[in-house]
Amino acid sequence: MAAIDDEELRALLPQLRRFALHLTREPAAADDLVQAGLERALSRWSSRRGEGTLRAWLFTILYRQFLNEQRRSRRFARLLAFFTGAEKDDPEQDTVSPEHVALARSGLEALDRLPVEQRALLLLVSVEGLSYREAAEALGVPIGTVMSRLSRARTALHRAVEGETANPALPTSALKVVS
Repeated sequence: MAAIDDEELRALLPQLRRFALHLTREPAAADDLVQAGLERALSRWSSRRGEGTLRAWLFTILYRQFLNEQRRSRRFARLLAFFTGAEKDDPEQDTVSPEHVALARSGLEALDRLPVEQRALLLLVSVEGLSYREAAEALGVPIGTVMSRLSRARTALHRAVEGETANPALPTSALKVVS
């Protein structure tokens, strides 16, 4: 087994933290999740198989760590904290139109209502840039499942943002896939 590449690991930290922040919805909880995930990865480094990329392996550990913590705590109802608490005299606040803020808030709220499996997949592929194969590997599901969940997640988000009455929090079997 090759030694740990410190530079590659450091380069992945912002992506891991961003993913953790989207999962937990709290900066402190995201930091804790990344730390716990990295501790787990480093303690199991010698048992890591050479298959796949370090990136996908770390996202796998982070996601499974999140699910384990979620099961233990049974408290997954986190408030959406984005776009709140900004200072009134923030110069960047003036450059964003109220319509853009409302649209972004709507999109984030819709994302927050998605089932965790769909939300995690959407974040890994759309935000973190993982390939379908890497996402399948990270989540431990077949690539076909990745494609169908991603399609349902995108459809639910589109419907929610466009103001349709469909509830993106419905079970995935209740959502029609629009072709």
